[in-house]
Amino acid sequence: MSLVKIAGLTIRLGGQQVLHGVTLDIEKGEIVTIVGPNGSGKSTLLRAIIGAVKPTSGTVTRSPGLRIGYVPQTLHIDPTLPLTVRRFLDLPTRVGDTAARDALANANVGPLADRQMSDLSGGQFQRVLLARALLSKPDLLILDEATQGLDQPGSAAFYRQIAQVRETLGCAVVMVSHELHVVMAASDRVICLNGHICCEGAPEHVASAPEYRALFGTGTQGALALYRHEHSHSHDQAHDHDHSHEAAE
Repeated sequence: MSLVKIAGLTIRLGGQQVLHGVTLDIEKGEIVTIVGPNGSGKSTLLRAIIGAVKPTSGTVTRSPGLRIGYVPQTLHIDPTLPLTVRRFLDLPTRVGDTAARDALANANVGPLADRQMSDLSGGQFQRVLLARALLSKPDLLILDEATQGLDQPGSAAFYRQIAQVRETLGCAVVMVSHELHVVMAASDRVICLNGHICCEGAPEHVASAPEYRALFGTGTQGALALYRHEHSHSHDQAHDHDHSHEAAE
């Protein structure tokens, strides 16, 4: 039983066609990464999965009782507002101490409960947003470019944490990414989107697909090499990170 079944999804916003004929199943426990250029409809697809935007045609069918956790790109909190991490988890609805402690532990920020939100680093802040998304014990975790403001080591660490969350909680993960080469290590499936699905499959398949290269350039060997590198858990040098990042952009 799929968690979400999308069939022939077409969405028009403000008179413009953003998505056309998208058909996609999201299965229990899998990690799906969606990549594509700006304006390709990535965030719109996530909003359709959540139910925040209605299809112009086609269908989005969620399994009964599906619990979804959502991690946004970022969240602005007034830095002058005194707000601890633990108190932040109580917004907008108060949660029990055990649930809060478990969520922070699963996001690997357990010791930060009493820290001020305004004092957190970018990576810590995103992990707290992740903890908040985990409070509902989701069947499906959705991340919209959640590493946008992080440097490469921070992004890689965040995505390793997502992989750990999947192992611990058994939830499926759908993430939109702007940096395929970092995400690949944890992804079961990569979907290349440009208004429609250009190509999809295992990360190494997508990295070598002509449709992917047409969108991201031909320098994808760096991305694929880093995928294997990350997957082998070797320790790589910062120079390799930088080179691959430029190649995959």
